Amino acid sequence: MTARVLAIAGSDSGGGAGIQADIKTITALGGYAMSAITALTAQDTKTVHEIVAVDPGFIARQIVVCLGDIGADAIKTGMLHDVPVIEAVAQAIAEHGAGLPLVSDPVMVAKGGAALLEPGAVDSLKRVLLPMVTLLTPNLPEAEILAGMAINGLSEMKRAAESLRSLGPQAVLLKGGHLAGDTIHDVLAIEDSIEIYDSPRIETSSTHGTGCTLASAIATGLAQSMALPDAVVRARAYVREAIRTAPDIGDGYGPLNHGHTAMPFDGTRNARQET
Repeated sequence: MTARVLAIAGSDSGGGAGIQADIKTITALGGYAMSAITALTAQDTKTVHEIVAVDPGFIARQIVVCLGDIGADAIKTGMLHDVPVIEAVAQAIAEHGAGLPLVSDPVMVAKGGAALLEPGAVDSLKRVLLPMVTLLTPNLPEAEILAGMAINGLSEMKRAAESLRSLGPQAVLLKGGHLAGDTIHDVLAIEDSIEIYDSPRIETSSTHGTGCTLASAIATGLAQSMALPDAVVRARAYVREAIRTAPDIGDGYGPLNHGHTAMPFDGTRNARQET
């Protein structure tokens, strides 16, 4: 049976991020994508021009009817912009999707700089949602807000990932793309170990929707019964190829090539482990 993934996220009218990126990614990796849209955005590659909220009750309704009829093998959350939305999503998942792998991308700021999470909602995100999460996938600015610490290097990334795990997630994948340097380090804190994934930086402005894409790719792997580290490896490979082959679209941060053929997964992890 095709692995079913429910993506709970905002809509990006430009097609590069949000629910559009989720659906493309899940489909490209062989999954079946469903959606619960949390917000509508008028967005292009340069910025978010306007946001229209979706009623929290209707967001929950989308989740409930999808899980009740089609079911799911994994859930991915993205833009949850305020306290009522966070609480509605968490309650719907707890009541209708308990026990399913849950990958949460704590979307706070769009690539162009627009705020996508109300400041007062951070505490709600930490208190209500994170204890339910299988894998949290923050970038460095998001991790700094959630962990309450500055992150300026790999050693601080490792401390922050462990700190974020103490908030409730079973695992944390801290993405290091915001740090300067020719090599990008991603840190996976899982159980009693740290795994570090290194990759050469691809110099490009076509990075719109990378976080959404990575989280959805991992969720698809979990839905397909992959072990979490293996799902992370395949997802990183998929995202890197999507960046490398990205089309030249728009005048800002361009979208990825979600439709490329996923790179073969050979079973290796390409990570060093620390205990």
